[in-house]
Amino acid sequence: MTDVPLAKTARIRRNPILVVNTLQPSTPVLKYPSVADLVEKRKPLDPVHVLRPHAIKAATKFFLTHFPGNVMYAVKTNPEPRALKTIAKTGIKHFDVASLAEVELVASEVRGAQMYFMHPVKSREAIAKAYFQYKVRDFALDSLEELQKIVEMTHHAKDLHLHVRLAVGNEHAALSLHGKFGVAKTEAVELLKAVGEVAQKIGLCFHVGSQCMNPESYRDAIAFARQVADEAGVAIASLDVGGGFPSIYPDLTPPDLMGYMETIRAALSEFGFNNGTEVFCEPGRALVAEAGSILVRVELRKGNMLYINDGIYGSLFDAGFPGFTYPVRAFRPMEPVSGELMAFSFFGPTCDSMDAMKGPFLLPSDIKEGDWIEIGGLGAYGQTMRTKFNGFYSDIQADVHDAPMLSLFGLN
Repeated sequence: MTDVPLAKTARIRRNPILVVNTLQPSTPVLKYPSVADLVEKRKPLDPVHVLRPHAIKAATKFFLTHFPGNVMYAVKTNPEPRALKTIAKTGIKHFDVASLAEVELVASEVRGAQMYFMHPVKSREAIAKAYFQYKVRDFALDSLEELQKIVEMTHHAKDLHLHVRLAVGNEHAALSLHGKFGVAKTEAVELLKAVGEVAQKIGLCFHVGSQCMNPESYRDAIAFARQVADEAGVAIASLDVGGGFPSIYPDLTPPDLMGYMETIRAALSEFGFNNGTEVFCEPGRALVAEAGSILVRVELRKGNMLYINDGIYGSLFDAGFPGFTYPVRAFRPMEPVSGELMAFSFFGPTCDSMDAMKGPFLLPSDIKEGDWIEIGGLGAYGQTMRTKFNGFYSDIQADVHDAPMLSLFGLN
């Protein structure tokens, strides 16, 4: 995979929470033992958003057991209430929120949640409401201007926990997050000193990039955090190593996640963050990606092109931009889909020619109109990214108990 700037631009323009919140509380959640059973008994005409809560539990338990610190769920990855509640019931009490809408959502769905406003740029109104109405005390920032906003809009509060976002390398990430947020070394030192004058607790945070494929990226970033802290000469109360923990895809099998945990643990010790420093991580994709999928129907076949009823304006944005390849499998009630596996590309249902997903998606060669395809690995940024463009939209939800197609947690 390569970095595609358009991917980040498109995500900025959409408000995931406003989209997801169109799911009304009265919308029923279908429950089936498996996706095969769902297809056989319901034969859905519209896309179905499938969730495997047991897969979320398995991933959550792994991080709670093995990460050397507190686990903070990145809400933007999948803010669906069923996902939030599953994560909370499994034991995570810390939530990384990036907007006031996410603050309000977590407050309404997870009793007693500790929220951390980790977006480095926030509106003044969002800062004030988060602080005064929702009791948020943790805020990230990467500039003196943002520090001034936080101080003013909290009325010079004395109980602020402020986290300075550092700019670190993203060279081992499938999607680089470098460039928009984060402060370089010299500026970081000065910003830390300024934060030290107003904050009750001072923290450092960073992000090594989405789908990071090398654990050493975390060690390098932790080493950099130590350099900045030492030059600033301020006491660091917390270190947030961010997200970036990978999930598994057909063309991307990451290193063993235990290697990430061991590398981080060793780096915390090597650079002196294991003696009273509160440590956080912000997994999103790694907790929910393999737990979600979309069930679509083939509307037309043209050679190796399949026209399906969901696309990049729905749950498959990342299949188009930046071009993630997802696991797929076909269903045809009453008879098997047969033939050798063949590489297919997808077109979505809208009239926009950009609604295309190159793949390759490997499916049996005799797949045809009227068959169903489950596209896995969409628990992260699937439902979150969808729109109602051209009137194509589905709120059909289903919980199933079968295994995800690919798993880093031994579920398949």
